[in-house]
Amino acid sequence: MAEESKRYAVVTGANKGIGYGICKKLASSGVVVVLTARNEKRDFIKTQFGKLDILVNNAGVAGGIVDHDALIRYRNGEKVDWNEILKQDYEMTEECVRTNYYGAERVIEALLPLLQLSTSPRIVNVSSKMGSLKNVPSERVKTVLSDIESLTKERIDEVIREFLKDYKEGSLESKGWPTRVSGYTVAKAALNAYTRMLANKFPHAKVNCVCPGYVKTDINLNTGILSIDDGAENPAKLALLPDNGPSGLFFSLGEVVPF
Repeated sequence: MAEESKRYAVVTGANKGIGYGICKKLASSGVVVVLTARNEKRDFIKTQFGKLDILVNNAGVAGGIVDHDALIRYRNGEKVDWNEILKQDYEMTEECVRTNYYGAERVIEALLPLLQLSTSPRIVNVSSKMGSLKNVPSERVKTVLSDIESLTKERIDEVIREFLKDYKEGSLESKGWPTRVSGYTVAKAALNAYTRMLANKFPHAKVNCVCPGYVKTDINLNTGILSIDDGAENPAKLALLPDNGPSGLFFSLGEVVPF
């Protein structure tokens, strides 16, 4: 392939699971892929490019300790409180927000100059339907995160600071925050809002977020119902969107879903 026609991609959290599956699908389509991971022993592709065409933010953490037995009972249809499934504390929740939202946001900000050199930049943020605004009780927070015309990184930061403060003070329920899997939910809601903000700010790019579905990965102790290949399918499709493709949308299992 001629150098000028090559497409280059960076995929985060790609040493295993969905991220690795995305890398394989992009590479099989002729894309030169930089696989990145927190574990340096597994981060085996390192290079430098003069431009970047595709960024897939896949890295993420659950934000707590998953109880395998409770998760299995839930999957078998038993009534189980999610706070039994995912045991969390303030430090775990803070790490969850730092990884799932700020990790993606900072990677995007760092790589935007390279993405803007591409004639067809694509940004895909791997999210979750748990981050849908319907899971956030506070109408005020919903309004802030859905007002894309006036939304800024600073306003998202303010929402997250309020959440962490209320978590530390034990006032999640009284302040209208989700009380189950709260860190993961708020982090993904913030990522979804940031995705829409970026799409609005950079109309020449295709910027979308996607829920890959309930995939068998380490984050859920491999209790998912979809394979890695299934989970990687839609993120890879969004990364390879044609120039007339959509932007600023939230996809799940190939369908557009509400934010």
